[in-house]
Parts: sequence; structure tokens; C-alpha cells
Amino acid sequence: MTDLLFTRITGRLLLICLLLGLLLAAALLLAAAIGSSNKSPLAIIDFVRALSEPGSTEHTIIWKIRLPRVLLAAMVGATLSLGGLVFQVLLRNPLAEPYILGVSGGAAVGAIAGMLIGIPFFPGVTASAFAGSMATLGIVMLLASGARAGGKDSLLLAGVMMNAFAGALIMFFISMSDSNRLHHILFWLMGDLAMADAARLPLFGLILPCYLIIFILARPMNLLLAGRDAAASLGVNVRQISLTLLITATFMVSLVVCLSGLVGFVGLVIPHILRLTIGPDHRLLVPASLLGGATYLVFCDLLARTLSTGGELPVGIITAMIGAPLFIFLLWRVRQ
Repeated sequence: MTDLLFTRITGRLLLICLLLGLLLAAALLLAAAIGSSNKSPLAIIDFVRALSEPGSTEHTIIWKIRLPRVLLAAMVGATLSLGGLVFQVLLRNPLAEPYILGVSGGAAVGAIAGMLIGIPFFPGVTASAFAGSMATLGIVMLLASGARAGGKDSLLLAGVMMNAFAGALIMFFISMSDSNRLHHILFWLMGDLAMADAARLPLFGLILPCYLIIFILARPMNLLLAGRDAAASLGVNVRQISLTLLITATFMVSLVVCLSGLVGFVGLVIPHILRLTIGPDHRLLVPASLLGGATYLVFCDLLARTLSTGGELPVGIITAMIGAPLFIFLLWRVRQ
């Protein structure tokens, strides 16, 4: 029976990874081929032609500008989606995600503080972003656990409050910054991938082990959904698993916030859609969230680059326009 169940899960996992992998490959191809200068469906033909001409301007644009940005968008989307999935498990709340709970805002406060001080991006700004996100999450958890309601509403209210406080700190830092940094910081806060370059891609080596750790802990994540007491009775070291997931998710989210700024609602939209589609088994949801989140943000960034005729839009605007209405719908469903 166990072998049959394992075979069935493995078959579903391979099928899901194949389908979502093909969708991600199509998104990467479209995003690399289509830019502000060529928005026609024939852009893919120009893309293939440019790859065969190493000395051409188009070849340089693809390899030096578009591909690093597309790959960064995939990495950020995958990380935020998986981070949202982990927070939803730990807090047992389908509305939890790094942006709403203030984790991204706390990371942004730490990152901007590090930028203004002038410390190196790695490990200085990364460490300050991680410290800011951990401090914010700790305060949210403390406020939610101390509330009499102790439920979803108290958690969301604590997250909204910390988001507002983080926003106030960010505005304070902006008011202290010089005009040369102001434009960059404002776009970065709205979620900006325009500064992507190949030099930032090696940081993926720090995030990849986080993906692996969370996938290994997928089965305990299933048990945690039944409650801490039930998981402990089934042999799960609840404290150790929860702490490992919390630190891992917060670290990878704070790292991508340093790279892309505040990109909201990815961790809410993708895990929820996938949970409705493929079920609650995290052995399937973890890889699906990675591939689905990467695909979603690559498409959103493509829209951000091509929708406006007067320049690029920050990708965070696109994700918020899609994610905010869905968040309102989910909140309405939870309260029914």
C-alpha cells in the first residue's frame, strides 16, 4: 500500500514538474525574445537569429540585459511563492505571505538602512535585510499570540500594523537620502528588476539550498497543518522543524528583497491557486510553487516592460494589481 502511494505521488510530481516546467520554459523564451523595441509575435524569430550572430547588438542586448533580468525574475518569483507557502503552513493561515505580514517591509527597512550607511551589498546589506525581516516577523508573532482573539484577524492586523510602521521608517530614510539615490530607492520599493545584471545571479547559490531544505521538510509540513499537538504525537519535532522553516524562508525572502525590492502578493496568489488545483500535499506544492511562482513573475515582468509606451512599469505594480483583488476575495471567503 505504501509503495503504491509513493509511486502515485511520484507520478503526479513528475507530471506537475513537466507541465509547469514547460510553461516556465515558454515564459522564459517569450520574456527573453520580447522587449521594448520588438513587441510583435515575430520577436522570437529575431531572438533565434540574434543567437546565431554573436557580434550583433541584439545578441548583446539578449545576453547582457534581458536574460539576466528574466532569470532574476524567475528566481524572485520562485522564492516569494515558496516563502508564502511556508508562512501559510507555519501560521496555519491561507492569507499569510511575506508582504502582508510585514516581512518584506522589514527586510526593505534593513536593506535601505544598509544602503544609506554604505556597507557592501554582500554580506552587509543582505545581513541587515535579514535582521529587519526577522525582527518584524518576531514582533508580528508576539502581537498575534498575545491577542485575545489569537486567530487570523489578530495576525493580519499585526502584519498591517508592522507594514505601516515599516513604511514610516522607509519614508524617513527616503527623506534623509540625497536626490541621486531617491529615484532608485523609490522604484526599488515598488518592485524593480531593471537593475538586474549577471553579477547578481550567483547569489542564487545561496537560495538553492533553501529550496532543498524546504522540499526535504515537505512531509513534516503536511503534519504541521493538522496542528502542533497532532504533529508532535506523530513524531515531528515541532519546535526544530518550525524554527528551521522560519529561518530558511525569512533568509531567502530577505535576500530577494535586496535584489528586487518589494514585490507583493506573489506568495499569496501562487500557493493558493496551486493548493486549489493540485491539493494540499506539500510534497507536490513545494516544487509546484517554485515553478509556478517563477513563471508568474516572469510573465508579470514581461507585462511591466511592454504595457507602457512611455517606459517601464515597476513589476510590483503588476503583481499588486492582480494580487490585491484576490487577497480581498480570500479575506471575504475566510470570514464567511
